[in-house]
Amino acid sequence: MDLRPLGKSGLKTRPWAFGGNVFGWTADKDTSFALLDAFIGEGFSLIDTADVYSAWVPGHKGGESETVIGEWLAARPGAREKVLIATKLGMLAPNNGLNASQIETAAEASLKRLGTDVIDLYQSHKDDEATPLDETLEAYGKLIKAGKVRAIGASNYEAPRLAEALKVSADKGLPRYETLQPAYNLMDRAIEAQVVPLCQKEDIGIITYYSLASGFLSGKYRSEADLKKSARGGGVKKYLNDKGFAVLKALDEVSETHKATPAQVAAAWVMAKPGITAAIASATSLDQMKDLTAAAHLALTADDMAKLDAASA
Repeated sequence: MDLRPLGKSGLKTRPWAFGGNVFGWTADKDTSFALLDAFIGEGFSLIDTADVYSAWVPGHKGGESETVIGEWLAARPGAREKVLIATKLGMLAPNNGLNASQIETAAEASLKRLGTDVIDLYQSHKDDEATPLDETLEAYGKLIKAGKVRAIGASNYEAPRLAEALKVSADKGLPRYETLQPAYNLMDRAIEAQVVPLCQKEDIGIITYYSLASGFLSGKYRSEADLKKSARGGGVKKYLNDKGFAVLKALDEVSETHKATPAQVAAAWVMAKPGITAAIASATSLDQMKDLTAAAHLALTADDMAKLDAASA
């Protein structure tokens, strides 16, 4: 596996980032600890979370994922030096924005939950058009100067808005977004038109989420009857169409060639696409962890990529 740069930050990562939304939610504390142990044991390092994880769960208020990660770091001497902690802010009420006060408050709360002195990659979870970009970037600059943040990134920004932010950074000598976190998978390739070319031009690292299209690309859902297999089934109904079936067929064919699973091939496709730094994917069991580890080691051929590209066009 290669180490890939996170923009111009000086930070590097393997092509798979662990999606921490499951910690303290669908993966309890003991399971989360076992997953994180296995993750770094395989040589991976980038753990992506957010302060809002998992506020959507009844009885949760947000910060559950960061808290579990912090407890794991405290229980594993030396682990902090082996990982890159990426978290996000801006979607957890009442700090659901990117003004200076909200950034300062959110950062201190995340640092406390994570039990660390510095966040390696601090990301704007979504754009806040109500706050001037220079105010947001100046606030990040203060955190970087104080040694509390190493680099910053953006999530869910459209290309024009990211370009505007980069211009403000350059014009005013402020920190710039070194990474972008968009949705990207075989069923959703919208970022290829504008986002990927902009990021390649500006040396911005792309860390993708929804790499398996909410589980559809695992091959688990092939008919409406299959939607009942999981609580997530309703979210993949939109993929049960001609394109979806063509993609599953191509995944089956490539999987057979490599003696791999459709999920492994789908994740490997994302990791192999030009401009992609890492694919975020979650696991809630060690078996799923092994699946994703295998995906990071799976080398697809040019013919494999062409077949998958054609089916998902």
